[in-house]
Amino acid sequence: MRLEPVANPSIWRTTVPPAIAIGSTVVVASLLAMAAGANPFSVLGLILKGAFGSKFALLETLNRATPLIFTGLSVAVAFRARLWNIGAEAQLYAGALITVVLGTGMLQWGAFALLPALAIASMLAGALVLLVPALLKVRFGVDEVVTTLLFNFIFLLFISMLLEGPLKDPMGMGWPKSERLIAEARLPRIVDGLRLHWGFGLALIAAALVWVIERRTTLGYEMRAVGLNREAAGFAGIPVNRVLIKTALLAGGLAALAGFSEVAGLKGNLTLDLSPGFGYTGIIVAMLALLNPLAVVAAALFVAGIFVGADSMSRAASVPSYLADIMLATALLLMVLAILLTRFRVVRE
Repeated sequence: MRLEPVANPSIWRTTVPPAIAIGSTVVVASLLAMAAGANPFSVLGLILKGAFGSKFALLETLNRATPLIFTGLSVAVAFRARLWNIGAEAQLYAGALITVVLGTGMLQWGAFALLPALAIASMLAGALVLLVPALLKVRFGVDEVVTTLLFNFIFLLFISMLLEGPLKDPMGMGWPKSERLIAEARLPRIVDGLRLHWGFGLALIAAALVWVIERRTTLGYEMRAVGLNREAAGFAGIPVNRVLIKTALLAGGLAALAGFSEVAGLKGNLTLDLSPGFGYTGIIVAMLALLNPLAVVAAALFVAGIFVGADSMSRAASVPSYLADIMLATALLLMVLAILLTRFRVVRE
């Protein structure tokens, strides 16, 4: 048997395999719940209720989805051009770092000017972090999977050094954390008294803008062409290396906005545990969305709902919350298989 590319996949081929992948993930989760001694329907119901069953739960899910939208967009943009960005975590922390450096009193501006300045500065910081692996790739052929992955650990150690040194809050009672942002550097809440902030609105705007870039601009066309066939794109006159650099700058900036939104909208300061792995989870989000910027929003809500709902379910049903990690890992593996079946058909020789 061999795999044969499908030139023009039908609607059935592009929609049914991903739907089966999601359905199979639910089946696997149900079997695991049964193995833990719980009613699978009860467990799934508790996950849905914990994620979307009340105003508080829904807003918490939207809040958790905010950084995932940014990192998912970053990965989707990079993967579209076959730039394998595994370093969204480092770019997230770069955005958070510059937000803290500028937003704790260095810039004494009003919120109307300071917040856009912090967002732009964080994007530039994230773009520079991804620019280095991109330059190593186009200039020396260094594998960006290795360099972007290692940058995550390097940057976390760098942040740890800063939080134990120059950035350490003198009033923090010895805890490794930065000073808090000034009031003008904080994103306002969408709903008073709850944690959802306007970073979520910024994430929706970013998803729409990325979709426009990919579908309505020359850069988007070049990114898709380079991703489909780099040699053919170069033969057609597309500056492949320049497109990869532009893609890296855009992807790094999007991931950095996750750090900006987490610090300015939610935490208020920088700590080493700012991200529980949003950069890595962004890969799952992008793959579930099939690299579509608008679908990234839905995929981020799906992933966030599983995490938020699993926390609630664990308390109510005494089932380990690690079920959420297994569900996401299963969903990713099955979605990769679904993508393969979407683009190729099995032919018997």
